[in-house]
Amino acid sequence: MKIFDTKFFVPLKKIGDIFFEVICSIGEIALFLGECIKYLFTGRFYHKIFVQQLVKVGYNSLPVVGLTSIFTGMVLALQSYTGFSRFSAESAIPNVVVLSITRELAPVLAGLMVAGRAGAAIAAEIGTMKVTEQIDALRTLSTNPYNYLIIPRLLAGIISLPILVFIGDIIGVLGGYLICTQVLNFNPVVYLQNTYNFVEFIDVFSGLVKACVFGFIITLMGCYYGFNAKGGAQGVGMSTTYSVVSSSILILLMNYILTSLFFNL
Repeated sequence: MKIFDTKFFVPLKKIGDIFFEVICSIGEIALFLGECIKYLFTGRFYHKIFVQQLVKVGYNSLPVVGLTSIFTGMVLALQSYTGFSRFSAESAIPNVVVLSITRELAPVLAGLMVAGRAGAAIAAEIGTMKVTEQIDALRTLSTNPYNYLIIPRLLAGIISLPILVFIGDIIGVLGGYLICTQVLNFNPVVYLQNTYNFVEFIDVFSGLVKACVFGFIITLMGCYYGFNAKGGAQGVGMSTTYSVVSSSILILLMNYILTSLFFNL
């Protein structure tokens, strides 16, 4: 095949198109974020909408986060026992459970669950308003859509997810406690004492910082893709899919970055 054959450049063109789309998307998201920051400090703040979003993003996501946390704690305790029993280190299981839950598993799993539940709902709701021209109607009524739709959801995500993660920490440690004391015959007092003595403030704090960042990412992606939905019902479905996928990828990426920052603390 000749090197100057047109077919030779087709794969390169596809790679270039994908790269160009990614760069354009990053720029559009940055501009959207700039508008959000601008209107965060200007214009009217809708307290009622903010409280409603706290309930939708936070309270309504509590069951799925709680179930995820307790089963994760149970599985973590069982798997830790399987490994540590091979070199007689069963006493370290409470330490591993509380450290893994607070630093890593609770914020990441809660973020992914909320992204699939609340993030998708935000994208679908705003996307439906976009394709049915309800956002244009808000502008006609002199109501800024950023102040009315975007800002309350962003703040609700930033505030509610750390609360969910803190509750998930407690439930996850409880799951490990139940397995260790009821199935693996650990002493309950010794288990709780080891957990209390080992956990440090930075362990819980790092998880809550991650939760704030994840909550911001989830609501930002949901609002962005919903706000830019096009093409009727199919466009709303695509915006919902893009919101969940991009939120999940960014959560995992930021988890690594934040873990690196907290690594030496």
